[in-house]
Amino acid sequence: MSGGNTNTTISHPGNDWQVLWGNGNGWKNFQLDIVGFLAILGESAVTANAQVSALSRLFYLPRLLPAPQALLPPSRPTELPTEKAWVTGVFNGNNKEHLHHIANILLGEERLPKYSVRCIKITKKDPKGVNASDVYFRGLRSTSSMKEADGELQPSPVKARATGPLTWVTLIGFFLSVALFVISIVWGDGFSLIATILLSFLSTLIGFANKWELAFSKVASEALLDGDVVVRYPIGSFIVVKCNEEVARELFFAPEEIQYHISHPVASRLISLVGTLILMLGIIFLANAKLELQFAWAGAYIIINAAHWVAAAVPPGSHWDLSCYEVREEGVLGGPDNANFTAALWKAIVLTKSVDWVQLNKAAPVHKAWNDWLKEAEREAKAAQFHLAPLVNPNPAWPHPGAEDKAGSVVWNVPPWDAKARWNEIQQGLSAAKEEKGAVAVGAVAVEKRD
Repeated sequence: MSGGNTNTTISHPGNDWQVLWGNGNGWKNFQLDIVGFLAILGESAVTANAQVSALSRLFYLPRLLPAPQALLPPSRPTELPTEKAWVTGVFNGNNKEHLHHIANILLGEERLPKYSVRCIKITKKDPKGVNASDVYFRGLRSTSSMKEADGELQPSPVKARATGPLTWVTLIGFFLSVALFVISIVWGDGFSLIATILLSFLSTLIGFANKWELAFSKVASEALLDGDVVVRYPIGSFIVVKCNEEVARELFFAPEEIQYHISHPVASRLISLVGTLILMLGIIFLANAKLELQFAWAGAYIIINAAHWVAAAVPPGSHWDLSCYEVREEGVLGGPDNANFTAALWKAIVLTKSVDWVQLNKAAPVHKAWNDWLKEAEREAKAAQFHLAPLVNPNPAWPHPGAEDKAGSVVWNVPPWDAKARWNEIQQGLSAAKEEKGAVAVGAVAVEKRD
């Protein structure tokens, strides 16, 4: 038996491990053509605050803007988004099944706990003149531009916050565009330079197409009567708003009309068409930029997308200037929390001292038991009075007196009437009467048959 070679030879392909990176060419053939897709990502973060952004003059600023196609729709919204709720006037009989956007922000966009009842008083502050923020950020010319024919200043309008989170996001996008413009010149990349110009000034075009102002309907009568409002949320919580008729109409019942500076629909659609073409050309030029510039573009879009996401994540109230309204919380004895819906409804009736709004608000069904209960509840609620004391579990979103204010806040006393127990008694009484009536009817039939 002859000896053989027992060595095992392992064969390797011609290339070493570097074949995993660009066929052995390292980064030379690395492609970033996909960077154009970064320009159209982030639509949800951009649209979350698109309308309030358009209230500021900074919306015209040329800047890097993610997902600009989201702001170039063929048709524009005509009203602000609403929140599901039942909104009813206590005295005027007005009723809506949604809560307006501005009112939702003012009341606190965070959902209240189930069966909770809170009360706030909203008043309108004295009108103020035009300040520097109004001139530079909102485009108001002078105090005289806010005067009416009789020389009186109009009430302060609802505005975007001059130095809110969106302001810094806009400035970040502007400085990123400036940086890309300078880098494109330094590297001598014409494609990147043209892409910077097109995609930056696209935001200016979008600004002209979407600039708008919020219009409130004015109260015709000079007599501002009580306009108290009850807001009921789907989870069974209530907010009772004490205000006059002017505030009630502005915030809860008058339409929140959006008045665009470019109001003609054909003109706005032409701007959207031109903007779409500019976006496509900008992405084409960006795809042909140098690799180093595409790295810069990718980093810029990551930064601006993150900034818009942060702005969308903060509470919406951070973007609005609602300083024209003063909000003060009023308490209910025992605190805002309740064990059941009947107790919550009872506290809301105590705060309004009326049940006229209940059926209109659909807070209680049309039934004899409820009708009897509501009559008793209104009679008991008439005796409710208030006193000054610290609030129990105040809502941090609403101003309230601090520890230095010894007088405290208005707290409404709840009469000693067990709402749930009384409703059970009424319901049981009606059920017993119905059973007794049925038994009498059955007995009468039996007697008739026997005869």
